[in-house]
Amino acid sequence: MTTTSALSAAPHTTESGHPLLDPYALPALALPNRVVMAPMTRMRADRNAVPTPLMATYYAQRAGAGLIVSEGISPSPTGQQYLTQPGLYTDEQVDAWREVTDAVHAAGGRIFAQVMHAGRNAHPANRHDGGVPLAPSAVSRTHLVHTLDGKVAPVAPRAMTRAEVHAAVAEHAEAASAAVRAGFDGVEIHGANSYLPHQFLADNTNLRTDEYGGGTTGRIRFAVEVVEAVADAVGAERVGLRLSPGNPEGEMVERDPATVHRALLAAIDPLGLAYLHLTDDPVYPALADLRPRWSGTLVGNTGEHEETTPESATRLVGEGRADLVSVGRPFISTPDAVERLAAGIPWASIREREFHYTSGPRGYVDYPRSNGTPTLPAGASTSEKNKE
Repeated sequence: MTTTSALSAAPHTTESGHPLLDPYALPALALPNRVVMAPMTRMRADRNAVPTPLMATYYAQRAGAGLIVSEGISPSPTGQQYLTQPGLYTDEQVDAWREVTDAVHAAGGRIFAQVMHAGRNAHPANRHDGGVPLAPSAVSRTHLVHTLDGKVAPVAPRAMTRAEVHAAVAEHAEAASAAVRAGFDGVEIHGANSYLPHQFLADNTNLRTDEYGGGTTGRIRFAVEVVEAVADAVGAERVGLRLSPGNPEGEMVERDPATVHRALLAAIDPLGLAYLHLTDDPVYPALADLRPRWSGTLVGNTGEHEETTPESATRLVGEGRADLVSVGRPFISTPDAVERLAAGIPWASIREREFHYTSGPRGYVDYPRSNGTPTLPAGASTSEKNKE
């Protein structure tokens, strides 16, 4: 593993005249630029967790990104967080995702599927099987849960048995294989922002005393097993991992994120993953601490504490703190974000935030390009363009 800090943090020497517009080669995928569209929940699937044609339009509109990472996709009914969150565990879902990936590829883009298991964030009202949430330990969140019927009180999770832990590992690998069948270029494992792998890493949500809890070795075991299983299923060169060390989102508490995440990276770095997607934190500067401990590609994100702007994204790559930069909310309102960077045109502001999680096109596919024309690239579906 490369541990030379000076090498890892070397400033980027640009070829194009703009650090974000230079091409970049992942182990198995060539990217035309260094801007990654971050995964963002949008809840446009149907009530069977099947992607809709509108989703093909949305992702194809944003195909100018060097890489798109999809919204979080549930690997199983157990992992479902929202009723209209898409899944990757039925043939119908796989076939519908194929329409999305075909549209992105027809528009010249590249897309990874983010596999996201809710763990304790789930709720019976949001699960198609109506089941009780499963988590490392029976520790409930306190914040209200969003359902289609409004905000409701959380339901205490049940502590996973060893068999259920092993099943969750297998579900991640099965979803990854399904993603490849659906035409995705790779898979990102969501180990950040309070989802199941993060719940195993955090102090307050993992009170286990078996091999999946206790000290650092136990806390990282689930995440390591998931990464290894997914890499075995689809090839390590097609697998990314997202982490958010020290991030308190979802009521996570990590007393010593540096020790835990250094150990996790040491365990998975030799696998040769496509990338590590790392969210920085003002309390624990993960990018500064962990970049020298990661020998592969690093995707940096600062959106949790610093607004992502063209200037801040450029600094992140230009100063060598990351190889690629993930951009989230700006891609909601600026489908042509990369094209605007190249032309020196500002990113657009978000309007009508109340439509972020509704079912229709408003606030989803109706943001125009910088020249004011609708964003409807070749290959995108327009069958729901006027549906509310």
